[in-house]
Amino acid sequence: MNVANIKFSLIMAFIVTSYVSFTLVFINIGFGDDFLFIWLRSWLIAFLLATPSLLIVAPLIRKKMKFQI
Repeated sequence: MNVANIKFSLIMAFIVTSYVSFTLVFINIGFGDDFLFIWLRSWLIAFLLATPSLLIVAPLIRKKMKFQI
């Protein structure tokens, strides 16, 4: 895995987990006094789960898809 793929994976994980966690926290609790804290906590958990998936699983899927095309 090259540096460009790592950067891409980190940026994608950051962007996607940011808006997904924001949307879900807003839908579930609305804008309350502790919204920012809950959103950031939820985002961190999502980011920590998504990043290894993008770094490990995505290259495996790309490799497998090359053989199918």
